[in-house]
Amino acid sequence: MNLLLVVEDGRGRRWIRRLADKLGELGAEVRLESTPPIAPVTRGVDLLLELERLVIHPRRPSGADPVAVATIAPAADAGFVPGIVVDLTARPRARAGARVLCATWDGVHGERAAIDRLIAGTTPLCEVVDVDGGEILERGLASLETATGLGGAIESVTARLTTLLVARVGAILAGRDRPAPPIIPAVAARRGGDVARLAAASLAGSLARALYRLSCWAPHWRVGWRMLDGPGIAETGDFSGPSFGVVADPGHRFFADPFPMTREGRTFVFVEDLDHRRGKGVISALPFDENGPAGEPIVALEEPWHLSYPFLVEHAGVLWMIPESSNAGDVALYRCTRFPDRWERATTLVSGLSLSDATVFEDGGRWWMLGTQHDGEGGWSDVLTIHSAPTLFGPWTAHPTNPVLVDRSAARPAGAVFRRDGRLFRPVQDCSGGYGSALAIAEITRLDDEGYAQVIRHRLAPGPRWPGRKFHTLNRRGRLEVIDGSAVRPKWPWLAGLVDRAIVPEGGA
Repeated sequence: MNLLLVVEDGRGRRWIRRLADKLGELGAEVRLESTPPIAPVTRGVDLLLELERLVIHPRRPSGADPVAVATIAPAADAGFVPGIVVDLTARPRARAGARVLCATWDGVHGERAAIDRLIAGTTPLCEVVDVDGGEILERGLASLETATGLGGAIESVTARLTTLLVARVGAILAGRDRPAPPIIPAVAARRGGDVARLAAASLAGSLARALYRLSCWAPHWRVGWRMLDGPGIAETGDFSGPSFGVVADPGHRFFADPFPMTREGRTFVFVEDLDHRRGKGVISALPFDENGPAGEPIVALEEPWHLSYPFLVEHAGVLWMIPESSNAGDVALYRCTRFPDRWERATTLVSGLSLSDATVFEDGGRWWMLGTQHDGEGGWSDVLTIHSAPTLFGPWTAHPTNPVLVDRSAARPAGAVFRRDGRLFRPVQDCSGGYGSALAIAEITRLDDEGYAQVIRHRLAPGPRWPGRKFHTLNRRGRLEVIDGSAVRPKWPWLAGLVDRAIVPEGGA
């Protein structure tokens, strides 16, 4: 099918060229039409972006980089008759005989709307709209977890617009429907904000981050634990109950992503164990007894690539692990041959993609895998995809409506799926305030071959009972409930001790 991409003269950017390439990969014949600009670019934006390219992220290509419009795609000639039009201008219009899609940012057309909101410190809600009927077809809220400066923010939000447009155009070309978009509340707009202030903040922020990393190990995560007989966070939606203890760490290493397991009468909490000096994680097992941590960590699994999120599942009398190995570009299944420290790779479940925090469970006679997928641009925590299989061992196939959710506040898994009163729930990361800044409990209200839906039932952020800066994993095994979050970790032991004493969970020791 012929597809016409409409952009404004002088407003070519690398992200638009990437969009054109991805639409072409779907099988569309992509041509370009340029129109006169509707309104001028916000004053100072181009200068700020150039300054960032020189100072903040030199020599790194960005989706915000300017490109000549003519390099995005071949120009459409008079004989080119499109079946689909993707109009990125500030004033899209209907066209006879074509399906016209446009994008809005908090309900306003055009790139300037997105940039102005980013300058004001607000992440705009992105929607793909059918121009003819005004129907909202897709909706998403991008994560800015990897964004640096205005250029990084532009890249992050336009990467998710690309995700949504590719999903919708792909469905049109395949002749299939996509579910109605989820309800995602817009981010409250902030007042004020200008380019000069943003430039100063970006440069100051880069300097502050550099100084912080010189004096502190960053990011630094820590694992919390408690023993309880009654309801926990998953049931109450808060931190009520016994106080949390904190697992001690060596300082230059951190523990995160805790998954508890009891076998052969012994309990271990499996964690990501990252040595800041190496910048690479392994999976370790922390021994526990009825009183809490009971010994030194044991390395359970190490690969040449980074490992984290040691998801555990018992099946057919065997313990299996699916650690995150997105750096390797696959999702692998490991079999435990000696608990807790001997594992062998059994098979590759999914290959050829970067999937974060793969979480599997059985429901309705099928196995399901949820994880956030990264396609090389933007954040890692805002695009939820699903795979399913007849057995744990596969074959695993992608859900026909992937991505099923684009939402930084509720996409990325944060622990094992659990059942309560016959209903399915899953912990999710809320990355609205940055990666892993808070945690929510979502009820899965639909899961079938035609769609997926969830409803947030509880949302929790760090506080006196779990002080620190973040909270992003929740799991439980019997009486043992485990969580994690980040904290400041100075590189000097005497100062680290002072900080540790200042951030003891309320009621803890």
